[in-house]
Amino acid sequence: MSHPTIRAGSAPAIISPELIALDADLGTTKDAVIDALAHRLAADGRTSDVDALKAAALARESQSATGLPGGIAIPHCRDASIATASLGFARLSPKVDFGAPDGPADLVFLIAAPEGAGSEHMKLLSSLARALVKPAFVASLRAAATPTDVVALVEEVLAPATPPSPTASAASTTTASAATTEPADTKPTDTDSSDVPSKTLVAVTACPTGIAHTYMAADSLVAAGERAGVTVHVETQGSSGSTPLAAQIIADAGAVIFATDVGVKGRERFAGKPVVASGVKRAINEPDAMVTEALRASLDPSAAKVAGDATAGNDGASTTTGIGWGTRLRQILLTGVSYMIPFVAAGGLLIALGFLLAGYEITDTAEKITLDNSLTQLPDGGLKTYLGAVLFQLGSLAFSFLVPALAGYIAFAIADRPGLAPGFTAGAVAVFVGAGFIGGLVGGLIAGFAALWIGRIGVPQWARGLMPVVVIPLFASLIVGVLMFVVLGKPLAAVTDGLTDWLNGLSGSSAILLGIILGLMMCFDLGGPVNKAAYAFAVAGLSVTDDASLKIMAAVMAAGMVPPLAMALASTVRPGLFTEAERENGKAAWLLGASFISEGAIPFAAADPLRVIPSMMAGGAVTGGLIMATGATLSAPHGGIFVSFAIGGIGWFFLSLAIGTAISAACVVAAKQLIKPRKPQAAKSKVLANA
Repeated sequence: MSHPTIRAGSAPAIISPELIALDADLGTTKDAVIDALAHRLAADGRTSDVDALKAAALARESQSATGLPGGIAIPHCRDASIATASLGFARLSPKVDFGAPDGPADLVFLIAAPEGAGSEHMKLLSSLARALVKPAFVASLRAAATPTDVVALVEEVLAPATPPSPTASAASTTTASAATTEPADTKPTDTDSSDVPSKTLVAVTACPTGIAHTYMAADSLVAAGERAGVTVHVETQGSSGSTPLAAQIIADAGAVIFATDVGVKGRERFAGKPVVASGVKRAINEPDAMVTEALRASLDPSAAKVAGDATAGNDGASTTTGIGWGTRLRQILLTGVSYMIPFVAAGGLLIALGFLLAGYEITDTAEKITLDNSLTQLPDGGLKTYLGAVLFQLGSLAFSFLVPALAGYIAFAIADRPGLAPGFTAGAVAVFVGAGFIGGLVGGLIAGFAALWIGRIGVPQWARGLMPVVVIPLFASLIVGVLMFVVLGKPLAAVTDGLTDWLNGLSGSSAILLGIILGLMMCFDLGGPVNKAAYAFAVAGLSVTDDASLKIMAAVMAAGMVPPLAMALASTVRPGLFTEAERENGKAAWLLGASFISEGAIPFAAADPLRVIPSMMAGGAVTGGLIMATGATLSAPHGGIFVSFAIGGIGWFFLSLAIGTAISAACVVAAKQLIKPRKPQAAKSKVLANA
């Protein structure tokens, strides 16, 4: 039987009846629904690895829920296993919870795109996402009698291939939330249009995959602007390409809305504008509130503004004012740490593999072996020693970027791209003078603020183009270089040496106390600033590879594995104390915990922080203290059980981990039984609303 198909040029059909299930019972969890739709795509030859497709979709789910108001869910992913951009669709009976604030979903689109999907395919997929904020389209999906009818409906919204501009009139768009909670002509409840002059707003929307939420948020904001009587121009920084807003449109706007889960590209263009910022899902769920807040900010001289100088190209800061300096400094340091971690992970694991093949003694001979030998002229010890030397040397070279990357991206967080060169220079100087990790922190801050200060110096129009590429990097590097060499280098090196000596001298109760403190920090905020501070402290010592530093790394990793493993254990032993969604999260938490991904416990902590977080901290503290007491070591910065080869005293390591996991699980079970929340339903609704 023939049926409509949707194609981009000569590419295979994006959707066909074989990919559609109507009024189907695909299970009671989102994992089961995604699995069923992934198998439909696999049966139609659209993926070479159904497990990889499912894992990619679930990984996206773990970042933030894909359920939307109005009974809609759009799980989506990009993965190399996907052969062609595809849509799987299910109309569910019964409905399944995908984390939407208003309840479970009955309409589910699985959007699957290849890793390198072409622009036409990405436009088609983003067009579908935009159509889902239109009540008429959603109603038609619910009324469709056959899979062929669904294909025809999707074909209609995807033709033409190029989606409408997000800055087009909002008359053709309506938010999903408005469709379910208020008439289309309702004004935002908190806005009195008589008090708000007619003006325009600008917005940027972006999500991690850039397929769905980016474009739905854009159309939701445009429609909300229509209801408020203002024009909203949106720049979508998504996978189907981005057309930057015109400079005049930005200049005329009263305020800017950043609805993003990732960094805003070209943020300096909005410098000086009042700003309202949130994650991308809030723009879908609460577009009217965001437009209202932006209108108020445009009238409030004290409102938070995007910092920097919009006329100076990229020489302004990419940050937002209006927040405290404590918070601002934390954001700056976390930016540096987050960019440093890939160097840590790659370098640390390569070093650990080198130790596995050639032993710890390779540290003394690796450079000579790699320079003097090859596969045709093997050193003493043969191929194993040679490969161990190569891996160790690769890891050491990657690790050598640890401090420069930290300093460089701290400066980047302060002054944007003009701060990169001075920051990396400061980090290199810190390594050269022996100031290490602490020198990188201090040097990065100095470099960033020097670059920011120089960028704010007024220069003639003809010189502005030279500022971000020549003037700022040159003079900021000169300032931080001279300060590091002449003034700060030796004192910071002395502090670093003193800290190293202190760590090496730790023994007995002092070492155990340090392990307890690190364990508490790792379990406090699960990937947040406190957790990252403990982790950064541990990985900084790996370049030294002395016994004390390796113990600290073991304590940090083991303690970080406790929260997800404990929640997995608790939800398995006492499932009645947890919701269905939490029990499903508990199944995934086994693997996340074993892989040292502390964030696997976040769903439990977010839903019940007062009972869950202290319980996790108790187990993490015990594990950290036991690791330091028993002398277990670790020479790899990440990997959990998968880097067991890098663990010294492996029996003590896993015993300490097991004891801490059992204590946390017991504590959370006891807390849930004995301590009853005051308003569980309200708390649950609040968590879902913020998901």
